[in-house]
Amino acid sequence: MYKYVVILCIILLAWWGVATVTQSALGLELWVDSYQIMSWYGAIFGFWSAAHWGGRKSVMGRSILAFSVGLLLQSFGQSVYAYYALFGGVEVPYPSLGDIGFFGSIPCYIYGTYLLGRVTGTRISMKKYSEKISAMLVPLGLLIFSYAMFLRGYDATDVPALTVFLDFGYPLGQAIYVSLAILIFFLSKKTLGGLMRKPLQLLLLALIVQYVADYMFLYLQSRGIWTAGGVNDVVYLLAYFVMTIALIRTYKAFSSIQSV
Repeated sequence: MYKYVVILCIILLAWWGVATVTQSALGLELWVDSYQIMSWYGAIFGFWSAAHWGGRKSVMGRSILAFSVGLLLQSFGQSVYAYYALFGGVEVPYPSLGDIGFFGSIPCYIYGTYLLGRVTGTRISMKKYSEKISAMLVPLGLLIFSYAMFLRGYDATDVPALTVFLDFGYPLGQAIYVSLAILIFFLSKKTLGGLMRKPLQLLLLALIVQYVADYMFLYLQSRGIWTAGGVNDVVYLLAYFVMTIALIRTYKAFSSIQSV
């Protein structure tokens, strides 16, 4: 299963490389509209894995479902953007229907990460004073960073309420799930072991890569220098790739546990 995902990722990266080097506008446009296939693959496999873990009846099953739905919502957002680019003939509006997918993935990732914390027993392990301090400083630091980068001096005059909500919700919501992921990684690294160590670490890594991709998009977009088919889209592809590998590992872990 891994090899097919790796081969798919290599093909997509090679496609992007050739289209970039040859400066093929059509090739890049088609690539931007197509690399979401990685998120579809990961989501479908995630649903398969979640079903084996008991689906909504288990904490791990619900966590995997949350990440899988998040991947699907990301793909939905890209599909809407692809429609505007290929058939709409107009610049993608903001907010648009695609924001249902892009913004909708944020609460899914927050919920999935929270459940990962329960799986790893992070809440139980937060006993030391130093851990309590880090538990406060990490999310606070990321929230301050997101505010300083994207929202400082924000003028909401004559800006629609939905636009204001999304402008604040995107960077702050993404800061929440990545800060949770970082906390869980560091607070559980001494207690997390066995067959679930790698899958959970990969899920947390995927969230961090997703945050980097989202941060790049917000930063470039806010300065008017974002372009479709650039490095930012490659980082999104890598985020989907890592999440897909992580979801496959959750199924592998379940199969190994069953065989013990």
